[in-house]
Amino acid sequence: MEVLKKSVMFLALVLLLALMLNNGAGALAKNHDVGGDQGWDVSTDFGSWASSTTFRVGDQLVFTYTPGLHTVVELAGEKEYNKCDLSGALKSMSDGKSTVKLSKAGYRYFACGTMGHCQEGMKLKIKTLAANEVSDSNTSSSSPSSTAVTFNHPPHFISYVIFFMIFVVLLVL
Repeated sequence: MEVLKKSVMFLALVLLLALMLNNGAGALAKNHDVGGDQGWDVSTDFGSWASSTTFRVGDQLVFTYTPGLHTVVELAGEKEYNKCDLSGALKSMSDGKSTVKLSKAGYRYFACGTMGHCQEGMKLKIKTLAANEVSDSNTSSSSPSSTAVTFNHPPHFISYVIFFMIFVVLLVL
């Protein structure tokens, strides 16, 4: 019985250590369908969509659109985003289903490269949070005016707590 107890404790410690080393990155990554059910289209309210979504490092944006009608252009910065200046684009995609990995924290800017679509509002600004960063309700430039802050624990924090509780219970047994 004592050998089984030690084996279970060792396994729990190994799992806890693996989770801590992974720091939750990648394991809980999400794919975000840009624009929700409407997709990447001129009729979509991207400001509302982005303000209701939390983006974290490791997540991916999935742009779904009609090739030939729309494209996805990643813009260099906020100035280009505000002016719909596509001339210095970092990347341009036109395959109809484009995926962008969010590899670092910070702001990213996207627009449709079809003439006039960006000016009609077919553009997206997102803020990518670090895996352990708390989100607030104002992560998008188009989000509704609000000062409320939501303190969400990062997803891996809850896993740490659960593993720690299991370890303590096993230690007491």
